[in-house]
Amino acid sequence: MVTQEQRRRQLAREKFLRQQQRRTAARRKANVRNSVIASVLGVIVVGSVVSYATGVFKNDDSKSNASAEVTPSASPSKAPDPCEKAAAGAVKSLSWKKEPAMTIDKSAKYEMKLATTCGDIDIALKTSAAPHTVNSFNFLASEGYLDHTKCHRLTTNGIYVLQCGDPKGTGMGGPGYTIPDENLKDKSLKNNIYPAGTIAMANTGQAHTGGSQFFLVYQDSQLPPSYTPFGTISASGMKVLKKIAAAGEATGQGDGAPNATVVINKATVTKS
Repeated sequence: MVTQEQRRRQLAREKFLRQQQRRTAARRKANVRNSVIASVLGVIVVGSVVSYATGVFKNDDSKSNASAEVTPSASPSKAPDPCEKAAAGAVKSLSWKKEPAMTIDKSAKYEMKLATTCGDIDIALKTSAAPHTVNSFNFLASEGYLDHTKCHRLTTNGIYVLQCGDPKGTGMGGPGYTIPDENLKDKSLKNNIYPAGTIAMANTGQAHTGGSQFFLVYQDSQLPPSYTPFGTISASGMKVLKKIAAAGEATGQGDGAPNATVVINKATVTKS
């Protein structure tokens, strides 16, 4: 017997999948267009591949998200912005053709700090379980790739995540390369639940399509184990996430831009 809650979650996942399919189709069209432009101008265009497939993911999503099939409110109310003004600076336009060479010590512990306009989010990275992912973020952070980027998506129905890591802020951006899926049998993933405090990769719904987009889980979320879990958020970081979530999202439907202006002023990865 399928309960109403199970049905609601199923509808949410199905909606995630439909959104991902539409985004993937749009990306393919954009890549074709960019290829034509590149041939005319003699410029190599590197297409990005990460989108919040499930919202996060199927990015988001995520994998950096979908929301449940809910009736939109007539006039969404916007909560006060709980975050500070972003630091001065601009997003860098960077792209690479291939995954960076492995430079981290796979046996060591690493931490990532996202210094955001809403507060610092500290993350203990799962280096040995997800070395390609940790190495990629170590590289991207060293290049300033995530600095001044907005977290562009918040879901508050079906799954409960904040998605970040897209310099374009549209869910369509990426570093130009992809990394393999890792750690999909992590012991924390039970009964298709990504527990609160997890940080995981968004993807397009296909294997090995992670790039730079990731999602931060602020409440247990039911998702298939298809999104690389690569770290655990600190208690203080969870307080920041819950503050962001409490401000809601812009559409009133449970899936849209966060009302809080969440900007990553600086991302750093350090060996502990």
